[in-house]
Amino acid sequence: MSGIVAIVGRPNVGKSTLFNRLIQKKEAIVDEISGVTRDRHYGKSDWNGIDFSVIDTGGYLPLSDDVFQKEIDKQVLLAIDEADIILFLVDVKDGLTGVDETISDMLHKSSKKIFLLINKVDNSKLIEDSNEFYSLGFENMFCLSSINGSGTGEFLDEIVKHLPNKKEEDSKVPKFAVVGRPNAGKSSFINSLIGNERFIVTDVAGTTRDSLNTRYNQFGFEFDLIDTAGIRKKSKVSEDIEFYSILRSVRSIENSDVCLIIYDVERGFDSQDQNIFWLAVRNKKGIVILANKWDKISKDQDTSRSIEQEITSKTSPFIDLPIVFISALTKQRIFDAIKVAMDVNEKRGTKIPTKKLNDFILPIIEEKPPPSTKGKFIKIKFCRQLPTKYPQFAFYCNLPQYIKDPYKRFLENQLRKKFDFSGVPIDIFLRKK
Repeated sequence: MSGIVAIVGRPNVGKSTLFNRLIQKKEAIVDEISGVTRDRHYGKSDWNGIDFSVIDTGGYLPLSDDVFQKEIDKQVLLAIDEADIILFLVDVKDGLTGVDETISDMLHKSSKKIFLLINKVDNSKLIEDSNEFYSLGFENMFCLSSINGSGTGEFLDEIVKHLPNKKEEDSKVPKFAVVGRPNAGKSSFINSLIGNERFIVTDVAGTTRDSLNTRYNQFGFEFDLIDTAGIRKKSKVSEDIEFYSILRSVRSIENSDVCLIIYDVERGFDSQDQNIFWLAVRNKKGIVILANKWDKISKDQDTSRSIEQEITSKTSPFIDLPIVFISALTKQRIFDAIKVAMDVNEKRGTKIPTKKLNDFILPIIEEKPPPSTKGKFIKIKFCRQLPTKYPQFAFYCNLPQYIKDPYKRFLENQLRKKFDFSGVPIDIFLRKK
């Protein structure tokens, strides 16, 4: 299981710039105006072969009258609560401020490993100016410039030493994460499956107190079930249920093989469900969507088809998804859901012999080759599946840089039609031959 690293600090010290550098993408909005990062952003990073998750929080500004700022502050506190390591970012050019000291006092009360990062240090004079931050009393202190990357290697070398041990259990038993927004029916689903009231279930969103694993071994199925606690204590999160449930989903999704995404069919597949879906896709997990509370809606012969179309329109271009209509309360199709999840887990480990793969795909490529670019013709000569935990395929050609995403999706769709990768994310790589 990989660790979670949270970046915190007052507004406009460069948190989002550091986040973008760590994940090597430009996902968080970066602006000179304080408070532009309005929500938690989540990304994957790695250093020296060690993977970890990074959470970019909004700027912490205690005692602010701004309602919007108060919500950001709550989310920062929640991110600190869930992280394994906290990166406390300050700005050398502004110097030590009262807000920095307030955040420092708050972090000293935490039992988490804290790294004080002094940002915007890009010359020797500023290194001298950084000495005033020693008064904050943190053992691990590093100078860096997140905008040009200087100094980032030194603190990354240090933080990966303190991340949780990522060694996975040598077990062939698949792990299924039960994820979804609060009160979608996650705990009811598990209670129906295992036949006892392991989890507190009420109509109040957020009554599951913690993430717990359940070994299931009945009716020919054996797997570990992870119930993602959308909320640990309702009093602790107040209105931030949506933020907290997604934050809590991160760890369970990363530790799973297949994600069973439960959503309330009465509410529809809304933005929070979609966020959790894309978390699972980004982590390359198998996916099964469970439309819960199927017993509560009025239906006709086209209802299921229209709901499937609604979901795939929101998950496009990943539309090859198994969708099971269940009722956790009446146990309708809950065992069908597990059977589908087992099938998805098996497909996730599918290995296609290289000869079989080329015999199938090369004639299709010859019939419909990649479009020529700048008068140059692209020839794909060979492909193979990479030796990874989930399906990844490398296509070798003369000009890989000219193959665009639409053609990569065409190749992916052909593989899906032939080899049935329903519910399994696929990666397509183009390499020079």
